[in-house]
Amino acid sequence: MNNDKIKILKTEVLSDNWYVLRKVTFDFQKKDGTWETQSREAYDRGDGATILLYNRARQTVILTEQFRMPTYLNGNETGMMLEACAGLLDEDNPEDCIRRETEEETGYRVTDVRKVFEAYMSPGSVTEILHFFVAEYSQAMKTNEGGGIEEEQENIECIEMPFDKALAMIAGGEIRDAKTIMLLQYAEINKLLA
Repeated sequence: MNNDKIKILKTEVLSDNWYVLRKVTFDFQKKDGTWETQSREAYDRGDGATILLYNRARQTVILTEQFRMPTYLNGNETGMMLEACAGLLDEDNPEDCIRRETEEETGYRVTDVRKVFEAYMSPGSVTEILHFFVAEYSQAMKTNEGGGIEEEQENIECIEMPFDKALAMIAGGEIRDAKTIMLLQYAEINKLLA
């Protein structure tokens, strides 16, 4: 951290129940040169990776569906979310992580993954950087039924659907997950399935 307009004064851990929620008090130098003391909370859950699996020949993509409590609390009537496969890095590098998560969640063992970009997903409150990947899949890569890991209380459904339908589901409000929207739009802009 080397921004001379920021001086961290105090960091407090508010919660470390699931991940770590910190309150940071700092001095911030404004444009006019004056200093102002501010405080912000930052949730640290680690960094993650996500992937869009696509099949050019079949014109399909693979997405996952699972229950997401925060969305249920904020107006998603069922709490179910249609998403691109994703997971936390833990101790892995992003590429190893996304290969592992892909097999756990979707049942496909992909080897040729390509990183396309990375992004802060909620920079006002969460420290996470998400690494975005794409990979072409075929039925020959399927090793199991996927569904996630029981010990992690994952109950994930793997869904193969036409790419055009997935794009239409963004406009129709059926896909509302940011990482999934970003990857589907990346695939459309870059003509991955053409």
